[in-house]
Amino acid sequence: MSSSKTIHNQKRTLLETFIEKNLPKYKSIYASKQEALFILDLNGYFVKVNKTGQGLFEYTEEELTQSTYQQLLPEEFLHSVKDYYTRSINGEFLNFDCAFLTKTGAYIHLNVSNIPFCVDNQVVGICWTAKDITHFKNQRATYKKNEEIFRLVTEHSLDMILRADANGKVIYISPACEKILGYSADELVTTDFLSLFHEDDQEKAQGIRIEVLHNKMNGRELFQMKKKDESYVWIEALCKPIIHPDTEEVLEVICTIRDISERKKAENELKSREETYRNLVEHSPDAVIVSRGSQILFINKTGMELLGATAKEEIYKRNMFDFVHPDYLELALKRINIIKAGMATEFKEYMLVRTDGSIVEVEVMGIPTIYENQHAKHLIIRSVEEKKRTQELIINSEKLATAGKLAAGIAHEVRNPLTAIKGFHQLIQSESHSDSNKKYYDIINSEIDRIELILNELLVLSKPQELKFDQVELIKLLEDIKTLIHTEAIMKGIQITTSFDFNRLTLQADQNQLKQVFINILKNSIEAMEKNGEITIEVKEHGSNKTKLLFKDNGCGIPEHLLKRIGEPFFTTKENGTGLGIMISKQIIENHHGDFHIWSDENGTIIEIILPLQII
Repeated sequence: MSSSKTIHNQKRTLLETFIEKNLPKYKSIYASKQEALFILDLNGYFVKVNKTGQGLFEYTEEELTQSTYQQLLPEEFLHSVKDYYTRSINGEFLNFDCAFLTKTGAYIHLNVSNIPFCVDNQVVGICWTAKDITHFKNQRATYKKNEEIFRLVTEHSLDMILRADANGKVIYISPACEKILGYSADELVTTDFLSLFHEDDQEKAQGIRIEVLHNKMNGRELFQMKKKDESYVWIEALCKPIIHPDTEEVLEVICTIRDISERKKAENELKSREETYRNLVEHSPDAVIVSRGSQILFINKTGMELLGATAKEEIYKRNMFDFVHPDYLELALKRINIIKAGMATEFKEYMLVRTDGSIVEVEVMGIPTIYENQHAKHLIIRSVEEKKRTQELIINSEKLATAGKLAAGIAHEVRNPLTAIKGFHQLIQSESHSDSNKKYYDIINSEIDRIELILNELLVLSKPQELKFDQVELIKLLEDIKTLIHTEAIMKGIQITTSFDFNRLTLQADQNQLKQVFINILKNSIEAMEKNGEITIEVKEHGSNKTKLLFKDNGCGIPEHLLKRIGEPFFTTKENGTGLGIMISKQIIENHHGDFHIWSDENGTIIEIILPLQII
């Protein structure tokens, strides 16, 4: 033992002499800041340590020369480093990685080269040149950790992870590919991946790849891909380029591929439902408006027509309250607050102002809704004018039915005694030779004739005559009626003029009933006018298969409050009228599938009749 110690001491002395003699030659190497330099004796004691080495271990050279390398080694490296050291003493040049403990107890990883120092052909010491590889080791450990995390994530992810090089060659595919596409990873690695895209998407997929490589930015797109069973699946692909930190070249592209078939199906179903809902709303007989605040976001065709617009843009650029009559603004604001609170409102009558400034009566109902993912108001608007017209028609229909029953009873009960009275009166008149009673007979005859006229009109009302359609020369019929009425008109100083767009016009009608209508209209006009009045009869074309007749007079007109009642049974403005003439005339025209309208003001009255040329 003492002999071995003596030999080591001798070799230590030779080592120190060698260092003292040769160190000045290698001063620049010893002073290197890039590499740590350690000179150790055969017992493992530090003999010389440069500044870089002292910095690595955080010890002074004096502290290190009191220590052996074994004292700085973690336990897990002790055996391997000792083996390298022994082999170097035997003359081997070795390179190895190991870790040391610094003065603060931190790990420092070094790459060490063992160089034996020889004097007189015997190894007297060891020189270590070491580089700090702690950062590299940490990076490598992090990389391994990330790689393991990546492996765990990709292998257990429901999404398919794909790695491809810059040329598009597939490097890796995660196991999820089997669930999404039905292929194993090995099958896909050897497959032309682009060929799996639907033919309509192949060009788009190639374009995304080129865009990611060229712009070095992420790309996202939806595609259809073919499965192993030849069916197609909708996928969403997110592609990210991996860029070299120094050259900025794209090394590879990582794609995350997700099966979105269920989402796409849900989107298509939602889109279909939305389209169905939009069609229902768009073609609803009720006007529908969707608004937020005072802004109109949507209006259907019925609403556009109700407000008198020719295009929806006319509505969208205006404030919703522009269409509310000033008298109803306060009510509208109160009901809007109810809708904002999440409650629906019942139908309520409003007055709205159309785009042309005219007023329309409506009833409005409000419902809270969601539009474009935000709260909004769904307004249902119905015109009450049509409802009121329908109610009036029902009332008039009921009046007509009642009047018909009444008329039938009156005609039956009155006609028989009237016939007897008339017969006896004519007998008394024929036997009387007194001129003094003649004027009374004339009055009685006149009144009996009037009663018979009323009875005839009542019979028409209670049992309309059967129409006998035939070809009627309308222009000739009007000229004949003008001649018939002319004498009566001249007696009142009234001029009848005509304006026909046709020289001849034939239509299918019951001539006698049309004649009754036209005579009734002209007589009414004559009776309503003072002297020196004028009546105009116009015939115009109305579409391809109808004609329009206008009877205009410049009489005193009919007050607005009475005009609405014209046509009601037994309502008349004339002292000796029956209140049945206009009603029967209108009924005759409607039986001809025509339309009958009256307009009147202080400047006169216009009666419009529209008749089809052919009765289908």
